[in-house]
Amino acid sequence: MEEYILADGFKIPKVGFGTVGLKGNDGARRIEMALNNGFRLLDSAYNYENEGTVGRAVRNSSVPRDQITVTSKLPGRYHEYEAAMQTIEESVLRTGLDYIDLYLIHWPNPKEDQYVEAWQALVDAQKAGLVRSIGVSNFLPEYIERLEKETGVLPVINQIELHPYFNQEKQRAFDTSKEIITQAWSPLGRSNSALDEDVIAEIAQNHGKTAAQVVLRWEVQLGILPIPKSTHAGRQAENFNIFDFELSAEEIDKINALSREEGRNKGQDPAEYQEF
Repeated sequence: MEEYILADGFKIPKVGFGTVGLKGNDGARRIEMALNNGFRLLDSAYNYENEGTVGRAVRNSSVPRDQITVTSKLPGRYHEYEAAMQTIEESVLRTGLDYIDLYLIHWPNPKEDQYVEAWQALVDAQKAGLVRSIGVSNFLPEYIERLEKETGVLPVINQIELHPYFNQEKQRAFDTSKEIITQAWSPLGRSNSALDEDVIAEIAQNHGKTAAQVVLRWEVQLGILPIPKSTHAGRQAENFNIFDFELSAEEIDKINALSREEGRNKGQDPAEYQEF
């Protein structure tokens, strides 16, 4: 597995595994399967209600704990400082692990205007050893600039919706300017038809790869960290095996050309969308 180096010095895999919807014993088995297929970054959230499932998979796996990056996220209803600290502690307890590797604010919820308070809780949780690295999810440039101005601490990750129909060029450029790694949720487009695009099918055929592998490779070559989800062993293995080929600059440009200004799947604009 190739790795990115975060601004705080920690290393993180260049591709991760999404766990939303994976719960209970069956979910734990499928996450453990992903670890067996090579994944070393697991993405969860308090609101996914599966932090315990992720922790069970990590403990059951033959992969050493220090080789696995576990992510979770703070929900919007707990942005107030004391509530945020308690929730982070609860997340760690739910996993059954000694710490969480990467903790994010799930959505900024700007109408409530408590995300700076929540960020200060993450900063203090990191100092207390509850979490190793801290970041945000769905944060626009102006929100990140405010975090830096009011706390002096920048996130190391910004997890955002990103796929061929919405490549987030401006947000990525901003993140890069702040030494923030852009992480992609819904990296394969989820419910949209990006994988059926002729240009992607043609590139996949030229490389002897699947459309999904081409899209994930495109993201990695753009410096993005995708977190695809699959419950099937074969597709998990495919999603992981994207480091034995390389797209040309022309191929990357062709995929970038698919991006649309209003390309979000469900219109979840962080300036308006509220998540609790």
